[in-house]
Amino acid sequence: MHRETIEIPVGDKTLRLETGKIARQAGGAVLVHCGETVVFASACAAPEAAEGIDFLPLRVDYQEKYSAAGRTAGGFIKREGRPSEREILACRLIDRPLRPMFEEGYHNEVQVLSYVFSYDNIHAPDVLAICASSAALAISDIPLVKPVGAVRVGLINKQFIINPTADEIKQSELDLVLAGTEDAILMIEGFSNFLTEELVLEAIELGHAAIREICLAISGWAQKVGKPKNKEMLRRIPQEITHAVHNAAATLLESALRISKKQEREKTLAAIKAEVLASLLAADPASKQLKADVVLTYKNLQSSLMRKMILKEKKRIDGRALDEIRPIDIEQSILPRTHGSSLFTRGETQALAVCTLGGENSAQRFEDLHGEKTQRFYLQYSFPPFSVGEVGRIGSPGRREIGHGKLAERALSSILPKKEDFPYVIRLESNITESNGSSSMASVCGGCLCLMDAGVPIQRPVSGIAMGLILEGEEYAILSDILGAEDALGDMDFKITGDEEGITAFQMDIKVEGITIAIMRDALKAAKKGRSHILKKMLQACPHSRPEMAAHAPRIVVLQIKPSKIGVVIGPGGKQIRAIVEETGVQIDIDDSGLVSIASNNAEGMARAKEIVLNLTSEMEIGKTYNGRITSVMPFGYFVEVFGKEGLCHISEISERRLQNIHDAPFHQGDMIDVKVLDINDRGQIKLSHRAVLEQQHPVGR
Repeated sequence: MHRETIEIPVGDKTLRLETGKIARQAGGAVLVHCGETVVFASACAAPEAAEGIDFLPLRVDYQEKYSAAGRTAGGFIKREGRPSEREILACRLIDRPLRPMFEEGYHNEVQVLSYVFSYDNIHAPDVLAICASSAALAISDIPLVKPVGAVRVGLINKQFIINPTADEIKQSELDLVLAGTEDAILMIEGFSNFLTEELVLEAIELGHAAIREICLAISGWAQKVGKPKNKEMLRRIPQEITHAVHNAAATLLESALRISKKQEREKTLAAIKAEVLASLLAADPASKQLKADVVLTYKNLQSSLMRKMILKEKKRIDGRALDEIRPIDIEQSILPRTHGSSLFTRGETQALAVCTLGGENSAQRFEDLHGEKTQRFYLQYSFPPFSVGEVGRIGSPGRREIGHGKLAERALSSILPKKEDFPYVIRLESNITESNGSSSMASVCGGCLCLMDAGVPIQRPVSGIAMGLILEGEEYAILSDILGAEDALGDMDFKITGDEEGITAFQMDIKVEGITIAIMRDALKAAKKGRSHILKKMLQACPHSRPEMAAHAPRIVVLQIKPSKIGVVIGPGGKQIRAIVEETGVQIDIDDSGLVSIASNNAEGMARAKEIVLNLTSEMEIGKTYNGRITSVMPFGYFVEVFGKEGLCHISEISERRLQNIHDAPFHQGDMIDVKVLDINDRGQIKLSHRAVLEQQHPVGR
């Protein structure tokens, strides 16, 4: 075994990459160390491309081993299985910047696997996995154009931090992950607390400077220890096929791309494609490779013509100007039994958002390397096949759905009220019912409106927009509110959420190098204008949150008790809290700080539960008057229960006149009586007086 290592300074930390000791049969295998966090990545490719493939079959998987943090998974099954949401999001972070960097014409199946083998609870493994995967590809024979690097950027006390620790990111106003090459940024994923565009650009510039050093180091290392790149498998489309497709389809495509309605346009494009395939495959209809070459050439021609129309004529395929937003229609409260609902339609993209409010039992429970946790706000996005008029699989959400849902969720997290002000768990659903571009941004807009419809007192409303780019050399055009075709055939998909003052979330994927900070600045400026336009439309439909929640939403009352009293409310083995729930029908949750949440749709049951909890946890004070129940009558006086505790009201303290016999008093067992606390001795014995209350003539009731 011959181990090769390299160390790369990144901010105030050092990445150590090594290869040659583990997984020597893989095409490329790298371990990345940062502190005591260790991430492994491997890259392998099939020896040949499957016949008829016109795309890169790239599969990226990422797994966090619980043993990395010295833990075993909870639950019945102890072996890692289906990837968690966090792992799926990390897979997307790795995949997005790597995919554009493979040589054109390489169609062999490629698999990139990443594992977290050690985690120190300090250094985040996701950005390390991007670097490890890039390095594994760089030293393999797989034809990667150039290495990719990645960093995370935080902002604490107006100071940017490269690769902040886990504790630092909790304090940060910014959580920005960016990846790229030494020359350009390829991917951005970030969330912030209403930061300005200039601050975001500053963070990107700083992050790219660190990425440049990573990429240069990996590139030099690959030249030293890497394998020669296998470019023999690259497939080039023959010139005669390119000319034949252009001659057969160019004129027809120019007309079809000017059809504004999506379904009519796609029907026409499909007919042209079928005609071209029938014509060019007539000589050899069984050839899968010929069909793949024709289909890819047809797609490239379609892209070229659309790009030419945008750059030269400043016209888009649906007839809009470059900065024009599609028509917006909003309808609130369309579902009668939900806690909140909103139908947001922008052009041919539509989201039906639904809000459900609940108690702590409604929180999303999950487990990761940090342990078991709960999430009080979560957004679940669904993209059924009917939204694009297709037939498809229905089942558990795919990676795209999870990624889009998380982006919208984090975009809205910054506007939620504090738990102390609104003690509800909030679940949002975004059901995409139509789609023609940027359904995730429709989810942000519909989700915000839905929160307002549910009566959630949000801090401020936000909107979202997706920006596109067409780049040819020095010439470029920025597109506002992109269509699905502009996303597929263009060079950039840049999603930005927030309001007129700042940004809450952003996500960018770039398919080509060459996008400069100046272009990003223009895109952010146009996005701000578009966000403002959409937000005004939203506020016209719903100026503010509803003052009252829906009739069917549960009500929650919050009590603060002493942490030392939590055990009293729960009781031995949970006996006491179960008894309260059975008697009142409410849902009760208690956190470690002593915050008690009582949720119910029944006002009487909630009032009774509140009374029981107060009785169990409140303490009597000397000199104060309370209303208690007589639990027993003795010759020498009454035993009176207040807050679950009994005190003695002696016969001499019952009436203003002297009583010879306890039965001469007007009270009986079970009656309620006002009593004043005279004394509480060291043993906890309580001395009460009804006579003192009569003398005061103004009893203070609880």
